[in-house]
Amino acid sequence: MTGFPQATHGSEPMYRILLIEDDDADALLVEELLHDTGLRFELTTRTTLADARPALSTNLHDCVLLDLHLPDISGTEAVAAVRALAPHTAVIVLTGLSEKQAGTEAMTAGAQDYLVKGRVEAELLHRTLRYAVYRSETERAAAQAQKARLRAEENARLERRLLPQPILDTSAVTVTSRYLPGAEGALLGGDFLDVVEGDDGLLHAVVGDVSGHGPDAAAVGVCLRIAWRSLVLGGHQGPELLRLMERVLVAECGDEPLFATCTIITLDQDMATATLHLAGHHGPLLTTAEGTREIPAAHGTALGLAPGIGHWPPTVLPLPATGALTVYTDGLTEGHHGSGRDRLGVEGLLRLISELPPNNPAVHIDHLIKEAQALNAARHTDDLAVLRLDWKTEE
Repeated sequence: MTGFPQATHGSEPMYRILLIEDDDADALLVEELLHDTGLRFELTTRTTLADARPALSTNLHDCVLLDLHLPDISGTEAVAAVRALAPHTAVIVLTGLSEKQAGTEAMTAGAQDYLVKGRVEAELLHRTLRYAVYRSETERAAAQAQKARLRAEENARLERRLLPQPILDTSAVTVTSRYLPGAEGALLGGDFLDVVEGDDGLLHAVVGDVSGHGPDAAAVGVCLRIAWRSLVLGGHQGPELLRLMERVLVAECGDEPLFATCTIITLDQDMATATLHLAGHHGPLLTTAEGTREIPAAHGTALGLAPGIGHWPPTVLPLPATGALTVYTDGLTEGHHGSGRDRLGVEGLLRLISELPPNNPAVHIDHLIKEAQALNAARHTDDLAVLRLDWKTEE
């Protein structure tokens, strides 16, 4: 994609110009006029649209000077073709003396401006070229800003579905969550999480990750999250809950070879225990006054890998009076660890946590994500979701 003209000596830019003109005399005249403008430029000349296609496809030019009467195309069709091949490059058409409406029609078709052959002087060409390039870059910037706004709105809609408000009635547990796309400006994918307090007073939580990226994975993630919440509120727990979620996953995916990993937690504050079920997902982290460690939990099959025969053994974890459980998707640990090929992994994540100063849960998670992303330096792009549950039992 083109950017603003390249700066060279001082602040004087270098204009990269593609001239598409089949008349040698006119092409020579244009080149002489360009020299007379005093602009710094690089000129590439082609005689037909067919010959110009490779150059247009590279998007390396700031401006195209286009003759409206080429051997293989003419008129507004030529403008439309050039705009289709290089939508972010300025286009100035060259018209004949007898073509009074051609320039206006060309601008309607997408050209930034037009010049009439035989009436072009160096000063006019200088002004027209600079203005056309500026206008084109302004339009491109506006289009990118609009695209970013639309993507942000789409992410906001997805986030409301993938990161709903927890349903907490009497629970004293503090819930902190974060969800970030794999790359800046990217669309959220298939990670999901949720927290619900049941009528029995138990606190239920889930963090999951649908294989793949993009809107299909996001749609399945939303579906699984809603299914999980509905099933939990309906009284389903443990392996039965996971079997029903797997049935929903298989039904929603159809012929698409998607699977999902997840960790579900049932936290009983009265009994001071947390029951974990892992479906192809890594275990959570337990934070106490002594530090943070990974919970050695029993592992089960990812949802959708072996429909109908999955096995999800429970792990019952005694809880300290004060502590926190952190569950995350692999986007947090699969990033690179520095400049080498090594991945951060769970050990690297625990090392980062040990080096962070004590802080409130939200600030702690934000700092942890920031440090992990700094080490990765955008080399590995995957969504990441983090859920932290903090509690403190009254003495």
